Amino acid sequence: MSEYVVRIKDLRKSFGALEVLKGVDLNVTRGEVVVILGPSGSGKSTLLRCVNQLEAPTGGEVWFEDIHVNNPETNVNKVREKIGMVFQSFNLFPHLTAKGNVMLAQRKVLDRSKDEAERIAVEQLERVGLGDRVDYFPAQLSGGQQQRVAIARALAMDPHVMLFDEVTSALDPELVRGVLDVMKELATAGMTMLVVTHEMGFARDVASRVVFMDEGVIVEEGTPAEVFDNPKHPRTQDFLGHIA
Repeated sequence: MSEYVVRIKDLRKSFGALEVLKGVDLNVTRGEVVVILGPSGSGKSTLLRCVNQLEAPTGGEVWFEDIHVNNPETNVNKVREKIGMVFQSFNLFPHLTAKGNVMLAQRKVLDRSKDEAERIAVEQLERVGLGDRVDYFPAQLSGGQQQRVAIARALAMDPHVMLFDEVTSALDPELVRGVLDVMKELATAGMTMLVVTHEMGFARDVASRVVFMDEGVIVEEGTPAEVFDNPKHPRTQDFLGHIA
């Protein structure tokens, strides 16, 4: 199996006349945590959504392990089974408990037995600090807890990579820490992660590599120390200067 979990080559994406991605190259190795930073509209979320084909690229190639994801012959649903994705919105089913939400895809997609799906759901909810909330409905949980259910749901599918798209941006500030702590634990455990975020502290502490995007291209990338402490490109300097 390739050392690269994700390979992105000359990726382009247009929405009508608007070119959002203008030729992006990015490789993610197994166990790496790559954090993507940049201003709104720079193409960060579109890049993530192209990895699992929620958006079909206009040009270029996306590879997951040894599978050419945007080849028309590829069974994208099979690929998605190994790509966990957590969004800004939690997308939980309100009529199912936390446990029920984490069980559903296991049963439908992986065809696990009810008992196995339930055991794994409880395990993963405990892992994200919700062992005492397994029978709570989404409306009974805080936003941060709902987001941790969404993370547990993705983890229950045994993904080879986790994609996080601005997962804390809809949360009240006091709820952000619990979600970031879960993500840090995943990084420590060796999960390959591609993270779009505005959480600079997380990027500095947890990222193996920081990628800065602007206007549909990667402007700069390097270790957190290189990008935060000694940014080379004027656009990166300007961006970090405004948020420091």
